[in-house]
Amino acid sequence: ELSAAVNTTYSDYVATLTPRLKLIDLFLVFLVALGILQFVYVLLVGNFPFNAFLGGFISCVGQFVLTVSLRLQIKSATNAERAFGDFVFASLILHFVVYHFIN
Repeated sequence: ELSAAVNTTYSDYVATLTPRLKLIDLFLVFLVALGILQFVYVLLVGNFPFNAFLGGFISCVGQFVLTVSLRLQIKSATNAERAFGDFVFASLILHFVVYHFIN
């Protein structure tokens, strides 16, 4: 029953979503994988430049939150250009702060 439910969910996902939302979902998966990879690296190798790890990890988490916000706004709103502009502006601010945090 579990595999049938997963297959039904996946087929509905593929059939109903637009390519734009699928691309955003792929980027979200990439951000999660990158955050996990950074965390595993710190566990295995160590965290000598702790500011670099913290900046990179915060950047992944912050970008994930901003991208989820973009996905929600694009899915429910008709003004996708405004939502994308807000996303780009907030992303620039996020990465500017992270860049200055790393020093």
